[in-house]
Parts: sequence; structure tokens; C-alpha cells
Amino acid sequence: MAKLVFGMNQSLDGYVDHEEFAPDPALFRHWIEQVRGVTGSVYGRRMYEVMRYWDEDHSEWTPELREFAAAWRRQPKWVVSSTLESVGPNATLVEGDLETVVRDLKARLAGEIAVSGPDLARRLTDLGLIDEYRLYFHPVVLGHGKPFFAGARPPLRLVASDLIGEDVIRLTYVPA
Repeated sequence: MAKLVFGMNQSLDGYVDHEEFAPDPALFRHWIEQVRGVTGSVYGRRMYEVMRYWDEDHSEWTPELREFAAAWRRQPKWVVSSTLESVGPNATLVEGDLETVVRDLKARLAGEIAVSGPDLARRLTDLGLIDEYRLYFHPVVLGHGKPFFAGARPPLRLVASDLIGEDVIRLTYVPA
């Protein structure tokens, strides 16, 4: 049975914003390995549209960026959207009953399935489907933006803390 994991970079005050801060080389290496290791990812529409950047090569990319793109392209993706009409390579559009689709994925796959997007994570949290939350705190205060927890924070129990790179702390929680 697969484990559903929601993890994202965020500011100290709890906001996620890919434009305001970027991972250092050690954290980027961590994300490459993370993406390589997952069974697949379930994306909300907005996060999927951000990540589509990795579908096509860019001449200015470093070897590390190419490595991340290759790992991202290889993994199966399920994109939850009521507005998209199609999705890119190695992706499946999920338009129907989210709970049924995700329960089926968890039952028939092994390993970790990443959840990408706070709004989608809120829906899956409300359904009791997320098995683990990974909060990657950067030493940045934004004061505004999209919060990691799009709804009320569920009751959680801390199970691990790790320093990644020079200044990012990852806190790992499970539902309490």
C-alpha cells in the first residue's frame, strides 16, 4: 500500500512561494533524490501548471536542473482539475471522484505518492488520506501568500526533524 505525503518548501511564517526563495544546492539535491524515489505525484492544477516548466529542456540549464527534469518527467502524475482539458506527458487527468481515485492509487501502488499543492492537500486532509506532512522551513518571512495549510491545521504528531543544507529544517509529521 502506498503512503500519501504532502511536503513543500515554505517560509517561517508558513507561506509557500516558489518565486520568493529557492533551494540551495544541498536542498536541490535532496529534491532530485526525492522526486527520483516517489512512485508518482498527485497535483492540483496550479502546482501542475508551475511544474510543467520541467517538461521541456532549456539551454541555460545546469546539469542538476537537467537531472531534476529527467526525474520529474519519468514519474507518473495524476492531475486533479475540473478546468483543464488535457495534461502533458506521463500525466493522467483526474476529473471524477477524488477520494475514489486516490484510495485506488494507495491500494494498488507501493512506495510514496507525493501530493503537490496546498488546496489539493487540504481536500485530501479533509478526506483523511494524507499519511505524512513534510514542512521544509526556509529562514524567510513573507507575511503574505499561499499558506502551506490551506484549511485548518489537522492534529499532527512530530516524528522527525532534519537539517537539510545550511539553513532548511524539515519537520515530518503524521496525523495524530
